[in-house]
Amino acid sequence: MSLLDSVKTLLAQYAAGPSSDENAGSHFDQLAQSADPGMLAPGISAAMRSDQTPPFADLVSQLFANGTGAQKAGMLSALLSAASPEQRAQLAGLLGGAPADTPLNEQHVSNLSSQQVASMARTVEEKNPGIIETMSSFYAQHPTLVKTLGTTAMIIAMRKIAEQHKA
Repeated sequence: MSLLDSVKTLLAQYAAGPSSDENAGSHFDQLAQSADPGMLAPGISAAMRSDQTPPFADLVSQLFANGTGAQKAGMLSALLSAASPEQRAQLAGLLGGAPADTPLNEQHVSNLSSQQVASMARTVEEKNPGIIETMSSFYAQHPTLVKTLGTTAMIIAMRKIAEQHKA
């Protein structure tokens, strides 16, 4: 059975555009268990770009606050991968002086505040709007973390996925 067969009814519900759904969390779980990250990423990106959710930098900050140490290091690595060399040099100070070419670990990000991460995300987004897709690809690998963004974000993501996979 294909992915679309297994979640067709679920996606159809969101293609119809429900305005709210108390089951969005369990539906998102079901979709995340059935879909690969490449299918989830465009939906997460749509949620991050939506005017119905907070600005991108605020969402990144919220996800950082709710992430594990390893997830936080991964988020910052993804964020820095899209930063210019000048931005990476400026941001290195916030990361305990970690050289730009050094993989980040939990220790590098342990002292960062959510506000510092929001500032970093805002700075990178100003120069590289494609960071939203980069970060969405990272978050698609951590769908449980995405659920912390709330019902509106999950509904937007599922609508976008439904739109892209209409049979």
